[in-house]
Amino acid sequence: MRITYLGGPSAIIEWHNARLLTDPTFDPAGEEYVLPAYTLRKTQGPALTPDAVGRIDAVLLSHDHHFDNLDRAGRAFLSGTTVLTTKAGAERLGGNAIGLEPWQTQSLEGQVKGALQITATPARHGPAHADRGPVIGFALHSADHPREAIYVSGDTVLFEGVEEVARRFDVKVAILFLGAAKVRAVGDWPLTFTADEAVKVAALMPSATIVPVHFEGWEHFSESRDVIARHFRDAGLEQRLRWPQAGRAEEISFSSSTPRREPS
Repeated sequence: MRITYLGGPSAIIEWHNARLLTDPTFDPAGEEYVLPAYTLRKTQGPALTPDAVGRIDAVLLSHDHHFDNLDRAGRAFLSGTTVLTTKAGAERLGGNAIGLEPWQTQSLEGQVKGALQITATPARHGPAHADRGPVIGFALHSADHPREAIYVSGDTVLFEGVEEVARRFDVKVAILFLGAAKVRAVGDWPLTFTADEAVKVAALMPSATIVPVHFEGWEHFSESRDVIARHFRDAGLEQRLRWPQAGRAEEISFSSSTPRREPS
């Protein structure tokens, strides 16, 4: 598979002749999103513009109701594109949006029909007492090898739903939304994986290469790349981490621990 990290939660995944885009965020740095309970501030722009992204077969949208997962330019990008997201999100978005419940599987149409299947995975966006609304993750797997999967966590903390993903699939690549995001409305509770939780996910998914995303580019992240790297180093798992360079395509093999970067 090949991944091109764009920044924040946004990445292009190329696998089984399909090009998929996670949570599109294309607004420039410096944008503010004023909400009744808090304000989100974007600190980094995308590595590629929407025009430079090229053909996309489907958008994997973990949820539509937070600007750091779908900003204004990201929402405009959805027009005319197949979008896989939550049931509630599909109702709000309309158009080509397809709503999935956890464990529901969708096959892509056209030239990749039948080859690549996408199963929605459960996610919990924060503590149980202050969940921030419906979110899903995704497990990408082929019809020929349905247990071997690429896992895209979406915005979630570690809970029994993530543990069930590890039981159902032999995850080979885990794209984890990290950063321990926090907002004033929820207090000190993280809304996305902490570095400690990511280490635990790596233990649950022992075959997986761990690709961190959504840990930078927004002011409300509380844990940086250095914090994540230190936790993995302290756990003796630093060799499992793959830090993608923004805007550069990287190939990650299911049988090799070393990614190969495309020439710029």
